[in-house]
Amino acid sequence: MPPDDHATYEAGTGVQETQFAAIPDDAEPASGHPQNPPILNQHTHSKHNVVAHSTYGTIDGPANESSTGRDTIPDAAKTVASPRALAPDLLRGLLMVLQAVDHCSVSQGAWRHGVALESEQDGTIVNKWNAPVPWTARMLTHLCAPGFMFLLGMGVVYFGRSRGKLGWSSWQMLRHFAIRAFALAAVNELFFTLVFGRGRILILNIVLLALAVNYFLAGLLWLGINASEPVLSTLLQSSFHDSSDDMVEQPLLQDESRRSSAKSFSAWSMRCSWHIHNAILLAITIITIAWNQWLSPHHGHCPLDVPPGYSGPTRPNNTKLGPWFDFWFLNVNYKVVLSPFPPLAWLSPAILGLLYGRILLSRKWKAYTINAANAAFGVFLMLLFVLTRLLHFGNLSEDCLRMPEQLAAPDRNQYLASFRSFFYIIKYPPSFSYVVFTMSVNFLLLALFGALPERFARRIPTLLTFGQSALFFYIAHLMLFFGMGPLVKIWFGHELDYIDPMTGKPAVGTEGKPAIMWLTWLLGLAILWPLCKWYGRFKSTKGVNSVWRFF
Repeated sequence: MPPDDHATYEAGTGVQETQFAAIPDDAEPASGHPQNPPILNQHTHSKHNVVAHSTYGTIDGPANESSTGRDTIPDAAKTVASPRALAPDLLRGLLMVLQAVDHCSVSQGAWRHGVALESEQDGTIVNKWNAPVPWTARMLTHLCAPGFMFLLGMGVVYFGRSRGKLGWSSWQMLRHFAIRAFALAAVNELFFTLVFGRGRILILNIVLLALAVNYFLAGLLWLGINASEPVLSTLLQSSFHDSSDDMVEQPLLQDESRRSSAKSFSAWSMRCSWHIHNAILLAITIITIAWNQWLSPHHGHCPLDVPPGYSGPTRPNNTKLGPWFDFWFLNVNYKVVLSPFPPLAWLSPAILGLLYGRILLSRKWKAYTINAANAAFGVFLMLLFVLTRLLHFGNLSEDCLRMPEQLAAPDRNQYLASFRSFFYIIKYPPSFSYVVFTMSVNFLLLALFGALPERFARRIPTLLTFGQSALFFYIAHLMLFFGMGPLVKIWFGHELDYIDPMTGKPAVGTEGKPAIMWLTWLLGLAILWPLCKWYGRFKSTKGVNSVWRFF
């Protein structure tokens, strides 16, 4: 549902704001030590002023390129993307195509919006599954929101590295993060609130506002790490370097030993600082998904004393701290505010993307290593998901499944009662099990796309085109599908047996006619493909500071 993650890196004939591309060989250290993602020409010195070192990822030397023009990338950086670098764009493109399924079906009332007939919401009892095709489509579209947040965080690292090469300062980057976040929030407010809110809602957050907030927070965190990492490295070096002087007893060898010792401590302190900051990012990733469980008004459970046959919410989904606190962490439907995507509830995948980007750009990895690591981490996350089912933690849906299979065996683990029960996950707000399951599949897809031969990867229909102009696609596809939806309903729709939550009247849609929905979806993608290709060419002609690159 999002914009592109604004991952800028050098590729082809110039900077592409949304393209992940290969790392130029001359940008990497000669040693095999980790070199963390970009730090902006910050140099630190040992206490003895023996060796000046750049922390991992520092772009050494003055920037010779202007940060305002179009032709600012040195020739050595104009490289062609490798399959490993294409993988994030291919993944984003696939997620765009999948989310179009969700929005196309909603626009014409093709089926209920969920794996069950009730929303996948914390503390909501469900007692009837959706039909098999809608269930499968919804499970696939579950990948989108966390995948977009992850790629957003990863893109901040790529963007910072690219702009660091152009000589941008921390203040320039902070300004950029703030302006882009404001632009996303403005698009959300002007487009969604006015078009879909119809004057009745002042804030309508259908993911873009959450992306705006998390983009700025991820950028702020990245800049903070760039500032603190060399400081910690210097402190470590100063603290442990003095003891090495006592080991030098030969005067003739003293200077040489001191230089060798300083270099050794410099490398050691940089590695320690890099790993410590990665550990901090991992801790933040875990905390920011765990607080969805901690702050849940339902504590992730549904009450048992509910009349048989009931489905729906069991308690008000709010805290005693008021709607403006709840807006950041919980789904809010309060008078003139409707926000199913609380920004801080979705922060965890973005921080994971930051961590992943730092590791990916820390050194020159072989494509096989990256693909194997993506696959291994995907399997690890899937095992974590299985544990959430077996050990009943991180689900936000305990005792909420009241399907016939659960009622037939009330003492059995509800998630083991059927195949669909096992994969029932809560999206609003995202549970721990939701994040680990969806990110498991996303990492496996990264491994798959990274293993594809480049010639084949570039020819996968539409994916790169959509993935490299994602915000443009997002806005255009909503206008297209929700513009076509009323016409489709007039021609093929009929009254349905439930109330439309937006109008309060009986819903009208094409439910029961799946061919209509799939043909509309394919027609929409066929219209969007040339539009996105045109926009990609258009924005490639713009300078690195152009607002058009935001889309």
